Amino acid sequence: MILHLKIWRQKNSHSLGKMVDYTLSDISPDISFLEMLDILNETLLKKNEDPVAFDHDCREGICGLCSLHINGRPHGPEQGVTVCQLHIRSFKEGDTLYIEPWRAKALPVLKDLIVDRSAFDRIIQAGGYISVNTGSAPDANAIPIPNENVKDAFEAADCIGCGACVAACKNSSAMLFVAAKVSHLALLPQGQIEKQLRVEKMVAQMDKEGFGTCTNTGACSFECPKNIPLSHIARLNREYLSARLTSNLLLQ
Repeated sequence: MILHLKIWRQKNSHSLGKMVDYTLSDISPDISFLEMLDILNETLLKKNEDPVAFDHDCREGICGLCSLHINGRPHGPEQGVTVCQLHIRSFKEGDTLYIEPWRAKALPVLKDLIVDRSAFDRIIQAGGYISVNTGSAPDANAIPIPNENVKDAFEAADCIGCGACVAACKNSSAMLFVAAKVSHLALLPQGQIEKQLRVEKMVAQMDKEGFGTCTNTGACSFECPKNIPLSHIARLNREYLSARLTSNLLLQ
């Protein structure tokens, strides 16, 4: 296959970037999108040119590092997959592919296609954990959990923090990411002790990082590679309202 690539090149976070044209030929339709970028970089290195910088790690759809805008969509044209799971057969002979990094104030570009997602780390550090001493792992049947809670908790835990929800949102909101982290722990017995403080601190940190507000367009859930539904945002709103009401009562 012959592919025409228009890739965002930016030396660092302080310099201006631009789209640069590349053409690749004899590309197998069965290789992954990242393997295609590897081939491009091998070609550039042979020409003593700077390779395209892009994030990747597991290449199994688990780590969430392969965050790219492809033809205007986070992770490309296929739904429910990450870029590393995307194959060249999803495109046609002679297609022009526009490849860009995430576009959000809270996720600044570091170089080329790599963005700084440390804002997500700071949100997790603000409260996305359980600090109480839970002791050794209890027997699986020692703490009964409703099946619906288990299902929803596992669903929320699927979030890989890739940032596609932010990239898809017209407001660059991180509500789906925060909702998944809050919802996951709020549904489990171990997360009950700190759940009110957790949601307040995580939402406050999200706002501090400069993410936009949620207007419920649903683009975040549609583009999420793990198909996390909007119902978790509804749970986040309920948890936050409940926490704020309790905080207000304590202050009176």
